[in-house]
Amino acid sequence: MVDVGSKPIQRRMAVAQGMIFMQEETLRLIRENQIKKGDVLTVAEIAGIQAAKRASELIPLCHPLQVTRVEVGTKLIDEAAQKGVEVTATVRCSGQTGVEMEALTAVSVALLTVYDMCKAVDKSMALGQVRLLEKKKE
Repeated sequence: MVDVGSKPIQRRMAVAQGMIFMQEETLRLIRENQIKKGDVLTVAEIAGIQAAKRASELIPLCHPLQVTRVEVGTKLIDEAAQKGVEVTATVRCSGQTGVEMEALTAVSVALLTVYDMCKAVDKSMALGQVRLLEKKKE
């Protein structure tokens, strides 16, 4: 791991986003809460929050951080060009290193949760566009 011990403690924030693409029928089932495993969006948001708090356990050389806030939001996208669920995560901490890995992990695990909950009805789902949108020291 990189030594961050000499860096000052600062408020830090990162925002990440990603998408899971799916068939229109799968999107309808999620919207109408008809997926057999339950409320897909709520479960995915909770999974993302849990994942952000455990990023250092999953990613070698990632510093363990005491996150102070994690927000994970899901949004149904029903456009002609793309259909699916968009996940956005915002993570904050006061620390000596950034929280971008926590935000990216939150998004990735939330997307995987959607996949897991819907895989019985849609074999064509694809995860993509996972990216860091913003990171800053406050």
